[in-house]
Amino acid sequence: MQKITPFLWFNDNAQAAIQFYTSVFKNSKVLGSNRFQIEGQEFIAFNGGPHFTFTPAISLFVDCKTQAEVDELWEKLSAGGNKSRCGWLQDKFGLSWQIIPSILGDMLDDPDEAKAERVRDAMLQMTKIDIEGLKKAYEQQ
Repeated sequence: MQKITPFLWFNDNAQAAIQFYTSVFKNSKVLGSNRFQIEGQEFIAFNGGPHFTFTPAISLFVDCKTQAEVDELWEKLSAGGNKSRCGWLQDKFGLSWQIIPSILGDMLDDPDEAKAERVRDAMLQMTKIDIEGLKKAYEQQ
């Protein structure tokens, strides 16, 4: 077992959540009745009743290498949920996700503050993150 494992509290649909998440991510598997793994990260899902619900204060950040990966995960995870700004969404279980291309972090960390600011401004106008839009802002096109 890994040292720190996210523990996800669901009302009464933990098994449905496990099946959903492991169907969305290619590199995933069910490890047990309440345990699953996505991209090597283990999770525990628990049916705890309606006492607690998810909030956007905690989100799962997904580092995507391509626009195709952003597009696929964005559509699958947001189905039945809510899309928000800057790559954030809530899935149908209320869990918040950030679907972010790797290149965004590189651009925001650029030592040229003007480039980084243009990228940040472009990102703030987006719902789903668009890599080409970021590149245009970065290159000032």
